[in-house]
Order: sequence, then C-alpha cells, then structure tokens
Amino acid sequence: MNFTRIIIPIIIIIFLMVFFTLVPVGLWITSFFSGVKVRMTDLVAMRFRRISPNLIVNALIKSTKAGLHIDIDDLESHYLSGGDVNQVVDALIAAERANIDLTFEQAAAMNLAGRNVFEAVQVSVTPKVIKTPTIAAVAMDGIEIKAIAKVTVRANIDRLVGGAGEETIIARVGEGIVTTVGSSKTHTEVLENPDNISKTVLAKGLDSGTAYEILSIDIADVDVGRNVGAKLQMEQSEADKNIAQARAEERRAQAIATEQENKAKVVEAQKLIPEAIAEALKKGNIGVYDYYNMKNIESDTDMRNALSKLDD
Repeated sequence: MNFTRIIIPIIIIIFLMVFFTLVPVGLWITSFFSGVKVRMTDLVAMRFRRISPNLIVNALIKSTKAGLHIDIDDLESHYLSGGDVNQVVDALIAAERANIDLTFEQAAAMNLAGRNVFEAVQVSVTPKVIKTPTIAAVAMDGIEIKAIAKVTVRANIDRLVGGAGEETIIARVGEGIVTTVGSSKTHTEVLENPDNISKTVLAKGLDSGTAYEILSIDIADVDVGRNVGAKLQMEQSEADKNIAQARAEERRAQAIATEQENKAKVVEAQKLIPEAIAEALKKGNIGVYDYYNMKNIESDTDMRNALSKLDD
C-alpha cells in the first residue's frame, strides 16, 4: 500500500509535466482572451511539426488585432518554407494602414525571394533617397566633370519580385550622366545648367525592369576635374617626339654605318696604290723622278697635318 501511494503521485506528476510540455495551455489561454480561435490540437500538432507555437500565435494575435484575417495554415506553411512570419505580418499591417493593396501571398513571395517586404512597404509610403558615388565624365572640350546625384525612388510592390535593385538604378543613372556630359560641347554648359543632366537622365526611363519607381534625379554636386583633352594631347606629343627621336637615331646609325663602310673602301683602295705604282714603274708609265716628287708631296702633306694638330 505504501508503494502504491508513492507511485501514483509520481505518475501524476510525470503526466502533468508531459502534458504541459506538449500542450501550451498558457498560450492557448492568451489566444482565447485575445479573440483568436486556436484549437488545442493545433498547438500540439505544431510541436510535432517543429513549429514554434509562440511565434505563430503571437503573429496571429497581432494580425487579428490589426483587423487582418490570416489563416493559421498560411503562417505555418510560410514558417516551414523558411520565411520570416513576423516580417510578413508587419508588412501586411503597414500596407493596410497605408491603403496599399498587398495580399499575404504577395508578401510571402517577396519575403522568400530575399526582399525585406516590410522595408519595401515603408519605401512605398515614404520615398527613399539613393546617393550615387562620384561619377566622372568628359565633355567634348576635353574637360572632366565630376557629379554626384541623389535619386528619389519609391518601391513598386508589383515588381518587387524579380525586379532589379538599387545597384541597377545607380549604374543606369551613372551611364546617363556620362552620356549627357559627353554630348555637351563644353564643360561650361554642364556647370551652367546641371538640371539638364537630371532632365535627360530622367527621360530615359531608367526604372524599367527595376523594383523601384524613380520620382526625381537631383544633381547634388558638380566639380571640374582634370583637363583630359590636354593630357591626351601631351601624351600624343610625347609619343610623337619619341617616334621622331627613334627615327633620327635610326638615320644617325645608318649614316655612321655608311661612313664606316666608305672608310673601309678607302683603306682597301689605298692598299692597291703601291702595287699600281710598281706596275706603272715597271711599264714605264712614270719615271723615278715622278715617283720621288709624289713622295715629297706626301711627306709635305703629312708635315702640314702634324703642325696643324699642334696648333689646335
């Protein structure tokens, strides 16, 4: 009898512990008094499906108090898909307050696509300003212009899934600025009328295929950069000078080679002179007297050359 009295309370305690572990009674009471009808079996089933009952019920309570009607199965399905339930519910509440037509399916799809759907609703209500980095472009006169633009955008809910992001907007605006400045005859035209850049870029429809709608493009800063045209001319002149010097060096080397070749021919010809003199003496074309006169002349010439070197 004593053993039975000990075992029965232990079994009752274990049963209650298992019951309250599997059945979130406190959460069910909270949902009941919050006006959310959740069956006890649904809460237990969430435990077995590895779903957080607190997360689902709190999101359901929040949406119900905001006047939204969301099925609990939709919340569970989105949770099991890896989505952020609270973010979707917050986005639906914000869209409801801002009179934006947004369904649970749309919000869940945006969230699963990696978009911050709550931030997207906020940007749809309150436009966002995207600041571009410094964009350099060169006008026709060769002067570089550096510009910074501020793009005011509003999120387009319908194109949020599959639409391009902020990086595309910045890239397209930069391309438009480069095109506009490059088509200007002088850089002073750009400095005098910077709003022409905004008008030209805005008219190109840069928000096509993006998740945003461009409301305005404002040029925040315009500065004059380098004289690219003059720099290119200097580089071209330097290149032309190097080419001319190379050609002159080539001609000089060719002249030196020709001179050396001629000297070699002279030396070669001088080697034939003694043989020619000997042949002439043998044949009697010149006499001995003539030969000595020629030698005297050569000696006199050598002496004059030597004296002229001493004077130098």
